[in-house]
Amino acid sequence: MNEILQASLETHLPFEDIAVRLAAALVLGGAIGLNREWLQKPAGLRTHIMVSLAAATFGVLAREMFMDAVEEGGQPDPVRVVEAVVTGVAFLGAGTIIQQSGGKVAGMTTGASIWLAGAIGVACGTGHLSIAALCTGLGLVVLVAVNWFETLVVEPMTRRRHDGVDADEERSPGGEPGDGGGQRADLLRPPEDQSVPR
Repeated sequence: MNEILQASLETHLPFEDIAVRLAAALVLGGAIGLNREWLQKPAGLRTHIMVSLAAATFGVLAREMFMDAVEEGGQPDPVRVVEAVVTGVAFLGAGTIIQQSGGKVAGMTTGASIWLAGAIGVACGTGHLSIAALCTGLGLVVLVAVNWFETLVVEPMTRRRHDGVDADEERSPGGEPGDGGGQRADLLRPPEDQSVPR
């Protein structure tokens, strides 16, 4: 009984190494989730931490199962575990995407950030902490800096362009501003030279 218990507690990786990997996944995934939480998105801090931590756990388990299989003379394929994590996280991220009235789609960025958190977790779990840190930094650049650029530059330009198009449509030849254009207004007016049969 003691031998079975001891065997179940043994790992190929040192316990300290596993703890560092999972802690890194928690911190880096939380950094992405903090941005989503700050913007009050459906999936926030806890969701991103849990996704990253779960993915890191799968990464650690994939390595442990790989080493177990090698010791037993098998030919394991740890990539299958990563494929399962990618599929599961993508499914979870898709759940945050909703189509609103008017055909507008919301939640795309949050869904992508959940997928990113899963990738960060896999990188941490497999021991590639430098890749995980770089991925987190680039992800924050996209979520923060690009968001500022869209707010300060892209949206005002788009708004001015749409306002110009609307103004041109309202001031079409023969019409007064706001009446939708002369031709459309004439179609709505009843003919004056026709009498209504009684």
